[in-house]
Amino acid sequence: MEKALISTKNLTKIFSLSTGPLGRKKVFVHAVEDVNIDIASRETFALVGESGCGKTTLGRLLLRLTEPTKGEVLFKGENIFSLDGEQMRSLRRDMQIIFQDPYASLDPRMRILDILAEPLKTHNKGISKKEIVDRVKELLSVVGLQDFVMSGFPHQFSGGQRQRIGIARALALNPEFIVCDEAVSALDVSIRAQILNLLIDLKERFNLTLLFITHDLSVVSFLSDRIGVMYLGKCVEIGPTADIFDHPLHPYTLFLLSAVPVPDPHARDRAKLILKGDIPSPINVPSGCRFHARCPYLRDVCVSEEPQMQYIGNRGFACHFPLY
Repeated sequence: MEKALISTKNLTKIFSLSTGPLGRKKVFVHAVEDVNIDIASRETFALVGESGCGKTTLGRLLLRLTEPTKGEVLFKGENIFSLDGEQMRSLRRDMQIIFQDPYASLDPRMRILDILAEPLKTHNKGISKKEIVDRVKELLSVVGLQDFVMSGFPHQFSGGQRQRIGIARALALNPEFIVCDEAVSALDVSIRAQILNLLIDLKERFNLTLLFITHDLSVVSFLSDRIGVMYLGKCVEIGPTADIFDHPLHPYTLFLLSAVPVPDPHARDRAKLILKGDIPSPINVPSGCRFHARCPYLRDVCVSEEPQMQYIGNRGFACHFPLY
């Protein structure tokens, strides 16, 4: 793997919430705990797992949209949490995000021209109006939209068009790293394919590094170079996409892959592995392995001792009894 563009070191985020009468009781939500990942330059790294496992929180931590409880995020070797406001503002040129909901991520009171001009004005003091208009036209062309879109408001466009506008906004400052937070989950299947193809083309054209957050493994196989599997705030398996699809090492990954629909009528009768039970609450994290209450391969040590991430070659897994 190439040198990492962005890395995490024991990254942890625990939210404190007030509950009970008059908010006197405190509970702690373990959203992300001790996550260590490396994302190489020009790589597409997919982060997968059930809803509520901490994927989006991790993505926001990587961009410092959320402050951590502990740990580091290293961008080109520098801990972004040690930067002051001005330094962080400058770094944001290189780190952008495409939000999940194309209906909520664009200000409904602003024209598309103003939405796309905002980052240009913020980070390029003294930029002329003509330069802004020319750049906006260029961005719209890059994502497959025509110039007339500039004069419209978000509500006048379809979900796919809005997501293209969101992608154009993320590209406005020529970033190196983009977090795609469930960027296609709110779109129709046909539109989803168009956006995925667009992201692949843009990655190659602009040498982008992508963190693609999703729960749809069929999307992952199409888009990503490597996969990180999260369960209840922990990363439980990491590896190249093809290797994980061919031979998962963690039982949770095996169940996730079994749930992927197979577009083959002859495979409809295949035996499927059904994951039983619900994901535990991040407020009351189980002892030992966090997956043990749902794991068919449970043994005594799984209940008492939490497995640590270990590596064999380019495969990482956190399991006492991996599926060799």
